[in-house]
Amino acid sequence: MKQLTLNISDSKFHAFLEFIKTLDYVQVPEADKKSLNELQNSLNQVKMMQEGKIEKQSANDFLNEL
Repeated sequence: MKQLTLNISDSKFHAFLEFIKTLDYVQVPEADKKSLNELQNSLNQVKMMQEGKIEKQSANDFLNEL
């Protein structure tokens, strides 16, 4: 089985994922779906931080959460 890496715009990601799940020759393992959704959420947060829509967290605050 081959693997392929794609770059998909944020606005089209969910629609593309739903589409490829309909193809009988493409496998999207359940763990990968969860990981992809978590990654997508993280990327959305970074984008919102860059746009100034949400406040950035300091490194000290981040380390204190650990």
